Amino acid sequence: MFKRTHIASAIVLAFTCQFAYAQQEAINTPEESVDEIEVIQVTGIRGSLNKALDEKRASVQIVDAIIAEDIGKFPDNNVVEALQRVTGVQTTGRGAGEVSQVSIRGLSDVHTTVNGRDIFTGAGRDVALQDIPASLLSGVTVYKTRSADQVERGIAGSIDIKTNRPFNFDGKKVVLAARGIYSDQPDKVDPNVSALLSNRWELDGGGEFGALFNVSYSETHYRDDTITAGAAFPFFTNKPQAMYSPYSRIPEYDSQGNKVWQIGLENGLPYAPGSTLNVEGEPTEYLIARDAIFGTSFTGLRKRPAASISLQWAPVDTLEITAEGFYTGYENESQNAMWFSNTFENGNGFIETPVVFDGTNVVKEKQAIAVGGFQSGDFSYGKTDSYLYALGAQWQASDYLTINTEVVYQESEYETDFFAMRFDRVATGLDVDFNDNDGVPGIAFWDDPNTAVNEADMAAIQNWNAGTAYDNGGGNRGDSTTFTFDAEYLVGGNFFDKIKFGGRYEKRTAEEFTRTNEGGIGNSTSVESLIQQLGAAGAAGDGSGIVFQVDDYFDGRADTFNSFITADGGYMLDNAGAVRSVYDLEAEDVYKTFDIEENSYALYATTNFFLTENISGEFGVRYVSYEQEMDFTAETGLNTNVFESSSASADVSKLLPSLVLNWNITDDVIGRFAYTNTLRMPNFTDLNALQYWTEPLTDGTKNGTGVGGNPQLQPEESTNYDVSLEWYFADSSSLYATYFLRDIDSRIVPGRKIVMRPRASDGEVIPFALSAPVNASEGELSGLELGLVYFPDNLPEMLDGVGVQASFTALDSSQQLPEYNDDGTISGYVESSMAGVSDQSYSIVGIYERDSFDMRLSYVWRSEFYTGNEAAIFANPLQFWSRPEQSLDFQFSYDVTDDFVVTFDATNILDDVYQSYYGEGNDNLFNFSNGIYSRTFAIGARYTF
Repeated sequence: MFKRTHIASAIVLAFTCQFAYAQQEAINTPEESVDEIEVIQVTGIRGSLNKALDEKRASVQIVDAIIAEDIGKFPDNNVVEALQRVTGVQTTGRGAGEVSQVSIRGLSDVHTTVNGRDIFTGAGRDVALQDIPASLLSGVTVYKTRSADQVERGIAGSIDIKTNRPFNFDGKKVVLAARGIYSDQPDKVDPNVSALLSNRWELDGGGEFGALFNVSYSETHYRDDTITAGAAFPFFTNKPQAMYSPYSRIPEYDSQGNKVWQIGLENGLPYAPGSTLNVEGEPTEYLIARDAIFGTSFTGLRKRPAASISLQWAPVDTLEITAEGFYTGYENESQNAMWFSNTFENGNGFIETPVVFDGTNVVKEKQAIAVGGFQSGDFSYGKTDSYLYALGAQWQASDYLTINTEVVYQESEYETDFFAMRFDRVATGLDVDFNDNDGVPGIAFWDDPNTAVNEADMAAIQNWNAGTAYDNGGGNRGDSTTFTFDAEYLVGGNFFDKIKFGGRYEKRTAEEFTRTNEGGIGNSTSVESLIQQLGAAGAAGDGSGIVFQVDDYFDGRADTFNSFITADGGYMLDNAGAVRSVYDLEAEDVYKTFDIEENSYALYATTNFFLTENISGEFGVRYVSYEQEMDFTAETGLNTNVFESSSASADVSKLLPSLVLNWNITDDVIGRFAYTNTLRMPNFTDLNALQYWTEPLTDGTKNGTGVGGNPQLQPEESTNYDVSLEWYFADSSSLYATYFLRDIDSRIVPGRKIVMRPRASDGEVIPFALSAPVNASEGELSGLELGLVYFPDNLPEMLDGVGVQASFTALDSSQQLPEYNDDGTISGYVESSMAGVSDQSYSIVGIYERDSFDMRLSYVWRSEFYTGNEAAIFANPLQFWSRPEQSLDFQFSYDVTDDFVVTFDATNILDDVYQSYYGEGNDNLFNFSNGIYSRTFAIGARYTF
């Protein structure tokens, strides 16, 4: 297999000896060894942490790493869950049975590679990390700074996922693993199985060949329940302006067309008692109340097959050829059962006086009479298949020159079908407490004693009429062809050690498809009548399967009803012909909304240098260029089959310098400084020049919405400064700290303006709030990271093997967010935190490892954080914030024999309610969403031979 010559190895050793320790071989790089270097196989928690520290210590860049404890034994269910224990990494989005969202130092623009290769899903620029099963991985490296020889994208940082290769093993290797995972909310047990087969052979004619095949399959049943208090609007008190009714909503414009109040303010309307608005020329006191309350029960089944194959051939010692394939699949079907009720008064005023929060005009409790509401059953089916193929070679051309070249092709396609139906009614009345229990609302509907049916029963079919049906679908796809060339020349001089240079060319395409269809059945058609009509149209089960019932809603943790019904979207999809017949809908084909071709190339050069015996570094420069050709299409109205098209082109070029300095202060202490530049290219969907319009969906919303893109978007750019200090005070122990600063220009944020246009349903001209992305913000992010890995020595026998892994991150972020006039001009700026950035986060992992077993208990916490903005048509405050989040997980592993291991693990042990609210610091006054997610308990086994 591939080896450097002894002269070249000696030069490499001269460069690396400054670290004063035996640097281990990085994962998935060709083996480079001389006879004197001993290769040590590490297993178990302590061994994996030790190897991760070695990778951190040896890297020129500032990195953190996760190494599999053993082959096929990654420490978590998926990559994202494992990353939450990496210093500076924050995770959120514990929904649909898994943690799904990751940010590095608070920023979510994370560049992802597999074995150093870009990877994406569909028409996106990124991959869903949770789609990559942990059982396929040997390690993950988080790059917080970037060399000029790495792809420039990802302001937050870069995550490189490493898979196994046959030359990583001495010979034959087979690993079989299986786990049964129980989730408490759906009350299901799901499988997670994987297998790895690898071998290598000495060839008769000389050289060596290796082959590895790794396959994984998992299923996840999930259920997430939520209950939410709606957006805040101004309402009249019991003494309204003379033209209006008590407790009714205050209009945005009065009868003379004068502006009364501004929608979409970042910080909202004043909420001091006695605050007034000018209504019909008169100062009028107002109350701030929610227009609605709603909730969901989101259930589904997700399947993920995945496989990788790796073939390596070393015909001679100086040449190694690698061919690899990587597949990830995703199939998901979900039912989102939603109930929704307006909570505003419909003009009669015969309600009890609302209760306000002390010292405010904000309503806590109120009544409403004759309120509209609906139940919605939304079913989504989605499927993704992503393939990556790579062929590369590494050639030791001489004692001093190494050449790497590779061609990569990948394609990814996503398709989806969506069927939904609303059940509608006007309720007799209700009592609502928008914050009944520490952010959790409560609601009770009234029963009319003069009727036979109980109107308070949300599961009674007789209470509901058939509403609008939605028959949508679409998908997206992307492919790319990439060629890379890298050369490394060992200089071996007193100042310059080596020079590296190369280039990268990529041709990328992205396409998106959609179809949209909707229709009504008649305002007086009951659900009972709908069932009969579906049965007559040939639906299965005589149409009765259209009803989907949710029981044990919100696990009894809210003062509300226990059961409710919606339409069964899965039944609708399975009986689409009958549903379309009853609703007089035509089956539609998808049409292409955008087609983008992007050609990019990059050239780079880096050099490693020595300033003194103990101070070394790397200087590099990278030049990148992107050219885009874009075609867009949109329907001009509902069900018209009339389209408009648009084309655009764009190009951007950047020069990105980088500098890293490493100072070996002592044999065990290393200081680093890095100056780097990164950028974020706009998402392809953000470039669409056309607008897509949606009419008001609820009685409480008078404005429609519009969304569009901006083909003139420029990339976001970040100038980055990092300073770190690392102390390796024992073989498996380290203490390290990093201070960093990100100065971000041309941040992409939503632009907004009001467009008056006719409503497709009846031609009435109404206002639509159009949102489109613009480069209109600047931001700065700074912070401090602290990390510790510590296994004490000289402990009593029973405590030998005790260790701790801990990290703490403090962040300070700010950005200037624009506020807009109705015509789209910027009226001013509001300073805000960046989305997804918690000021503080930490993790603590307690470890106990013995010869036959090991265990760990890990706790992760992050402070409150800004997550984004409410839709522009809604009221104030506009910002969404999440309350602090925490998670407690446990893992246990027992070695029955050297080859057979059994495991137990539990996640989300604390079973918290995950909560959000409107406006910074308003967690009780303007509480918003509350969600409960599954705890999981798993038993598994792994056999190796």
